Amino acid sequence: MPFKALNLSDSVLRGVQAAGYTDPTPIQLRAIPVVLGGGDLVGSAQTGTGKTAAFALPILTRLGAHRRGQPARVLVLEPTRELAAQVETAFRDFARFTDIRAVAVFGGVGYGVQRSELKRGVDIIVATPGRLVDFLKTGEITLKDISILVLDEVDRMLDMGFLPVVKDIIARCPKNRQTLFFSATVPPEIAAVASFALRNPTRVECGVNRSVNKSVNHAIYPVAFDQKFDLLVGLLQQTNFDSVLVFSRTKHGADKIARRLKDANHSVAVLHANRSQNQRIEALNGFKSGKYEIMVATDIAARGIDVAGVTHVINYDVPENPEDYVHRIGRTGRAQAVGDAFTLVSPENFSDLRDIERFIGQKIPELRLEGFNYRPIVPRPAPPEGQGQQRRGGQGGQPGGGRGRQGLRRFGSRR
Repeated sequence: MPFKALNLSDSVLRGVQAAGYTDPTPIQLRAIPVVLGGGDLVGSAQTGTGKTAAFALPILTRLGAHRRGQPARVLVLEPTRELAAQVETAFRDFARFTDIRAVAVFGGVGYGVQRSELKRGVDIIVATPGRLVDFLKTGEITLKDISILVLDEVDRMLDMGFLPVVKDIIARCPKNRQTLFFSATVPPEIAAVASFALRNPTRVECGVNRSVNKSVNHAIYPVAFDQKFDLLVGLLQQTNFDSVLVFSRTKHGADKIARRLKDANHSVAVLHANRSQNQRIEALNGFKSGKYEIMVATDIAARGIDVAGVTHVINYDVPENPEDYVHRIGRTGRAQAVGDAFTLVSPENFSDLRDIERFIGQKIPELRLEGFNYRPIVPRPAPPEGQGQQRRGGQGGQPGGGRGRQGLRRFGSRR
């Protein structure tokens, strides 16, 4: 079914076409009619499947034209600055042939530009909870005219401890409103928020929340802890990549990895919570434009960025939470593209790996880098009886085996 069959407005359809989208994804096909109909909704789908457009397109259609001099009618809550900026950009792109105005409100930067945008008048506010509360306290934002409330990445918002402030924000919105929850996963904790925020919501779930995107070829590389960085460099040298996202568990670790990669003559950006907002914006824009071939990040980027063409994700550190593994490797292979994700695993992380494999229901293929001088390590334990043995990804001991350049990617000279 094409977008034009979903009863979106002509101006929004033009924006969709200008953004380069042709056919809606499953979450969009199922969610857009519900949102257009005015009903409450809980939408969940794997990362990279188009959840933002699933609510942005019908919201823009319902808003119609800009209401000059009137308070905002739509509030979208996001857990991080990066997500708020990203979603606001999506709204602007889709609304380019309308006069609808959107603003991103988040911390880490001064109030001046955001305050000026709010004074000009906006229809849509995309905000992080903390900065939104600041503007609510000064009276520069009022929620009295909010007719559509969107809580995006709800599971992440709850993980970050925003539940009390989110409840307060919801209570400030009119009771007679449409409320939409969107999330990659829907853990039981969300029911505590949904019970008072939603009215008879429609549940739209696409895909299995625990599954890895089928377009991602993922594998593990067992290695001694003190050889991890050398193996990372070896992988980069032998991999034909376009752009690589490297994940570290800690901010200090991300900085250290980035410094060593720069010493190895790689162009590197760093993204974590201790970076200033200007630094984060410059890093993300530079990574998107190709100025930086590698971005080293903490889990702030697991759901906080959407960069087309990330060909590789490398987990330098095994994530602590199995769900984060799915989100991390979901940064590649997005929008039906293909990509590769490698995880460096030292013996002390074998139990974390076991938790991940149990969570996703499959054993992750194990590979070795040809020509690398491995130090002997304790063998990886065998999976427990009955654990899923589905193998997806590289064949014959090589990442991306059989897929050629469209998939990433056989080892060879790095471009």
